[in-house]
Amino acid sequence: MTCCDLKCGLITGTVLGALIAVLGGILIPVGNMFIENTVHNETVLENGTLAFDTWTSVDIAIYRQFWLFDVQNPDDVVAQGAKPVLVQKGPYTYRTRFIPKKNITFNDNYTVSFVLPAGAIFEPSMSVGTEEDIFTSLNLAVAGVYGLLGHKLANWLIQRSNSTLFQNRTVKELLWGYKDPMLGSILGVFYPYNDTMDGPYTVFTGKDDINKVATIERWQGETSLSYWNDSYCNKINGTDGSSFHPFLDKKEPLYFFSSDICRSISAKFDRTVDLKGISVYRYLLPPEALASPVENPDNQCYCTDPVLTKNCTTAGLLDLTACRGAPVFLSLPHFLYGSNDLHQGVIGLNPNFDEHSIFLDVEPITGFTLRFAKRLQLNMLYGPSDSIIILNKIKDYTIFPILWVNETAVLDDETADMFKKELIARMELLEGFQIGLIVVGLILFASCLIGLIVVCTKPNNNKLSLVVK
Repeated sequence: MTCCDLKCGLITGTVLGALIAVLGGILIPVGNMFIENTVHNETVLENGTLAFDTWTSVDIAIYRQFWLFDVQNPDDVVAQGAKPVLVQKGPYTYRTRFIPKKNITFNDNYTVSFVLPAGAIFEPSMSVGTEEDIFTSLNLAVAGVYGLLGHKLANWLIQRSNSTLFQNRTVKELLWGYKDPMLGSILGVFYPYNDTMDGPYTVFTGKDDINKVATIERWQGETSLSYWNDSYCNKINGTDGSSFHPFLDKKEPLYFFSSDICRSISAKFDRTVDLKGISVYRYLLPPEALASPVENPDNQCYCTDPVLTKNCTTAGLLDLTACRGAPVFLSLPHFLYGSNDLHQGVIGLNPNFDEHSIFLDVEPITGFTLRFAKRLQLNMLYGPSDSIIILNKIKDYTIFPILWVNETAVLDDETADMFKKELIARMELLEGFQIGLIVVGLILFASCLIGLIVVCTKPNNNKLSLVVK
């Protein structure tokens, strides 16, 4: 090969390397645009998309695990005004949301409407006992009339039926209902539940704006709630928590509405975790979500009883009386993030962040929630009364924990493999191809450029010979 041929080859290699590297660089935005368009198309709620198939599927099992509190000293509480000593037992596990959405109707304004059927199937293999296990718990009827009726009328009803402050009930009765002797009606923490419907919901499909996908437009036909005396607290904000818009920003909180708690709420990014080989963003319910209005002024409109909340300074408690029609109070399990007065009212609670906090694991590219744990505690109230005989010895208001529930789900291995194959593997292949072009191009460019420099600076032997002669 002549010197000219070598130079030409090195020049060609240098130019070719530069072109390959530039091509790899050009493919980055092109590839990102391709990925973005694909994700947008697949996350729209319409027939045939991955989002719609996931949205309508009931293959991912959702469970509700219940821990019930058993009162160890009921007689001492009534006779001496002692603090209740509680021991929790659980979980008693039920499979829920095994029935697909019904009445799915697409509307002209890029929304889709549906209802969520409710049902629960007991899972003995995932439970510590049977539904017939008996607990000593607060009498739901007594707590109800204490909070809603005049105390003289309440005392008359209690005495007429020989009701007591505490009662013995099975797990099944406490959860799903029993006929109460005082009121003559069916009572239960979750009664009615089976064969009921939640909704209807109307959510945006994302067809016109992907950032609105799955965001709730209406619930039960209304764009806002009517439980709270404030437009901010009554706002229906976000999705139902099962999915969010694609391409999440860690700095952006996620908003979701839950009919269980009668309000919208937000979660904040905590960290990235690995879920079956998939990188997901973990979002946590922050302490300020249930903080007192003193610490979080946005919660002022949730304070409906200044006396009970010590002039709205109590943290960690949400009064659902206006929503549920009964004096029910919501908190995190074991009063996590709650004020000291809540903890001091009973004995036996041990709040633990890992066991009692709420989290969502969301895949950031698609916005799909792949794992979650919604942990809530249901409480009722009793307190001192001169007119209600069984409460004569009670010294102070007590927010009494009935039970706490962990509603949880995680994608199964088959779905995880499909997700990795259909999305992550393709993205990694495209990214690897882009990086490969850049690396190969730069190596070829650098090596040929170095070779060209060496050839051009190397002395010509023929000319040197003539000079010597």
